[in-house]
Amino acid sequence: MKFSILVAHFNNAVYFKDCYESIIQQTYTDWEVIIVDDCSEKHEKEALQELIRNDDRFFLYENATNRGVGYTKNKCIELATGEICGFLDPDDALTPDALEKSIKPYSDQNIIGTYSRFYICDDHLAIQKLFPHSGRIRNGSQYFFNINFEIAHFFTFKNDKYTNRDMIDETLSSAVDQDLYLKLYDKGELAFINRSLYLYRIHSQGVSQSKSKKEKLYRNWHKVLYNTLTRRGIKTFYKTDIQQISRLPDFIFKKQNTLSSKFFRKIIKTIDNFLHGSITAVPLLFLI
Repeated sequence: MKFSILVAHFNNAVYFKDCYESIIQQTYTDWEVIIVDDCSEKHEKEALQELIRNDDRFFLYENATNRGVGYTKNKCIELATGEICGFLDPDDALTPDALEKSIKPYSDQNIIGTYSRFYICDDHLAIQKLFPHSGRIRNGSQYFFNINFEIAHFFTFKNDKYTNRDMIDETLSSAVDQDLYLKLYDKGELAFINRSLYLYRIHSQGVSQSKSKKEKLYRNWHKVLYNTLTRRGIKTFYKTDIQQISRLPDFIFKKQNTLSSKFFRKIIKTIDNFLHGSITAVPLLFLI
């Protein structure tokens, strides 16, 4: 089963060496890398070309004009030839077993995608902490919106499940991963891999770091949620017309994170971790 690693690149060559090294160290060897550059500076593209020029498993393409991350990620998928795809940002990296662990769940024909845990790292890619919110979710719920980011990196999916009708919204300049996750969530079963497979780098040039970028990200996240509600035919949400909700992320987070709902999720997560070997004992309170 061939794996297509997809990289949407824009002026990130300074960090791409770590990304590149993590790819060539993969224990699973049947892969290709599709890189689409969105009109980076000349020296950025040259640095990229120099790094991959002797490895025919890397394919570099360029947009004719700067089109943004939504368009560029769609183009990555369009160019992929593998049965399984997964996005890797050029400033991030994979653990050596990321592809190997991600491929295994696809032995179940019902699985169309996988997601796992990830590490939050500093500018030098040194691990700082484990992202705490990743976790197993219930498939097929009309009211799941990934509002707590249970589905996150490393996310992979079957190439043939990605259709023109379900493409990433090309008008989005951020929240594109959330758009992809929710569209594929609506199409079939996703499998959770209870292991950290991805190293997410926090640095000053990151898409969500500045105040203005955070506000833009919020607007895009609102749009993704609104489109998801519309796609699912939900016009009234928690007894409120969705047209009247100006800040959907805040609204949904508040409704789905009451004390009782958080306590219930904690019970489910504890039992799930016990059943899958992450902990060796479950408090009696959770079992009665």
